[in-house]
Amino acid sequence: MPGHTDNEIVIAAPLDLVWEITNDLENWPQLFSEYASVEVLERDGDSVRFRLTMHPDENGQVWSWVSERTTDRASLAVRARRVEPGPFEFMDIRWEYAEVPAGTKMRWVQDFAMKPTAPVDDEGMVNHINRNSRIQMQLIREKVEKKAAEL
Repeated sequence: MPGHTDNEIVIAAPLDLVWEITNDLENWPQLFSEYASVEVLERDGDSVRFRLTMHPDENGQVWSWVSERTTDRASLAVRARRVEPGPFEFMDIRWEYAEVPAGTKMRWVQDFAMKPTAPVDDEGMVNHINRNSRIQMQLIREKVEKKAAEL
């Protein structure tokens, strides 16, 4: 059965600032703790194809893949998918943003399936993504709220 995750966080900052910072791909290595580099391969309007490379994992393995991402500012949503799925049969990601009384709610929804040859199964990846999403969202919240306080 395919994996599904749904994580959200409220950031005490204006929606425009959260949108701007979290959709600045070239800055992702400074925003996320897991990414070593981002290489933009192609831009076409609101869509971008890019290569993400992670820092080595606990076994020294460096994971890298190409994804496509399309921002839709009018609907406050972003859709992404892995073009080079690596250990995934597929990986589809949706980011959603909403203004809430305490600031901006940012939500990440991921739907995927692991290949039979992957180092983890769907359930294992659900657990990993949920754990890591909480860590990354907390880091992003701290960085964006710090930037908002400076403005």
